[in-house]
Amino acid sequence: MNAIRSTLAAAALGLAALGAQAQAFPNKPITLVVPFPPGGSSDVLARALTDKLSQSLGQPVVVESRPGAGATLGAAYVASAKPDGYTLLMGAVHHAIATSVYRKLPYDFDKSFAPITTVALVPNVLVISAKSPVTDVKGLVAQAKAAPEKLSFGSNGNGTLQHLIGTQFAASTGIELLHVPYKGSAPLTTDLLGGQVNMSFDTITPVVPFIKAGKLRALAVTTAKRSGTLPDVPTLEEAGLKGFDQGTWFGILAPAGTPRDIVARLNSEMVRIIHSPDFQKRMEDIGAEPMGDTPEQMSAQIKSDTARYARLVKDANVAIE
Repeated sequence: MNAIRSTLAAAALGLAALGAQAQAFPNKPITLVVPFPPGGSSDVLARALTDKLSQSLGQPVVVESRPGAGATLGAAYVASAKPDGYTLLMGAVHHAIATSVYRKLPYDFDKSFAPITTVALVPNVLVISAKSPVTDVKGLVAQAKAAPEKLSFGSNGNGTLQHLIGTQFAASTGIELLHVPYKGSAPLTTDLLGGQVNMSFDTITPVVPFIKAGKLRALAVTTAKRSGTLPDVPTLEEAGLKGFDQGTWFGILAPAGTPRDIVARLNSEMVRIIHSPDFQKRMEDIGAEPMGDTPEQMSAQIKSDTARYARLVKDANVAIE
């Protein structure tokens, strides 16, 4: 009986300690790790969220860029951080894909993180230089077939969704493309504008200003429906290709083991911001669809996408040591 009382007392003290920890949270700055260079969708979304989150929490929320290895370097850093809510990750669908692409990862995306909320879904878009004579997908495919392995597509890194879409696009159309991996959207877009790479399947956010300025030409979006930001751009299915419905979600995760009360507090604050009119308008301007779901819903999305993209990775024969 005394042993039972001691166990119950210890459990009560543990719960009280967790409650006190969450109540005091945060009492110092929070770091949100973005696993890509500044300028891409993840960076833009992170800064839009943290600007308001800093005010809401009463502590600075600092965006820290840790790019490399298809977004896995930043993820590994956060996975090994202390699970106290002060180091977070701007995760993305790329991390679910990397589970199947990389033979060895220093973390398990499904088990090493505590999902907080999905911030937004951003459609991907096939873009080329506006200087190109090509005006549609059919013309691009014809150009590629006339010059096998001469045309290149850039991505945000090996094993990212852009890489996978490009591989699927080539296989679906029977063309051969050279894959050029970058650390993120900013250097990729610079080379796309400069003609060093012929096309990309990047998210809308970093390229839409150049599309609207007439410097890049959008040929198709990769989602099942058209984007409200680019309503005149057809889907790949409308362009004659089947089996494409890919968009990039971005969401916030903490290291596994972060107290549930802290996860709940962060989720509550973030969801309120994501659903606010100001944030919704900001997302509309950059071509993103705001989400703001529960940790459980985000976890289910990760599991679903991990299984879904494992099949595509296998079909595309994409593997990285």
